[in-house]
Amino acid sequence: MGRIETLRRNYQRVCGLPWDRHLSGQQKVWIAVYDKEDERRLRLRIGLFEEATRAVGHHWHRCDLTDAFADWLMSPELAPYANSYFDAPDLLDAGPLSDFRQAVTSQLISSMNGLEYPDDAVVAVTGVASLFGFTRISEVLPLVEPHIQGRLLIFFPGAYEQNNYRLLDARDGWNYLAVPITAQEGEMRS
Repeated sequence: MGRIETLRRNYQRVCGLPWDRHLSGQQKVWIAVYDKEDERRLRLRIGLFEEATRAVGHHWHRCDLTDAFADWLMSPELAPYANSYFDAPDLLDAGPLSDFRQAVTSQLISSMNGLEYPDDAVVAVTGVASLFGFTRISEVLPLVEPHIQGRLLIFFPGAYEQNNYRLLDARDGWNYLAVPITAQEGEMRS
């Protein structure tokens, strides 16, 4: 069995456990950690995770952040400044990037608020690698936690070691109280 199939199987086990509705926002976050080399393979097989979710009786909604930076940069307010960004990207500083973080937060909250069955849905977030260099998922998650009703599944290309997550194996990790789901054989955490 391949790594993506093992990750899907481990995810389905976690998703199939009874859901405690009284958990904190952090505890309603699942982080599916996989090798960064598997990003395209995972995206090609994302339907397996939707099938696994539905097979255990829950709803599925996908929120893709891949184009979040481009959409934000080309928004009507910022489009006039887009060329200056491309001329000197290193001049993009904390002020505008905090606006971008808020745009990503708003996109996730909108995805969670627009669900027909929010308490029984998995909102699956793909494309977090495209945030690299602009904002950190560790800065966005605390902002969306109060809005999580069902479960928030973050597809995370990177590493999970000793309760630390490292996106793309490129930064220092951050400790987070989410439920890690990995592609390790027989591994299941809850």
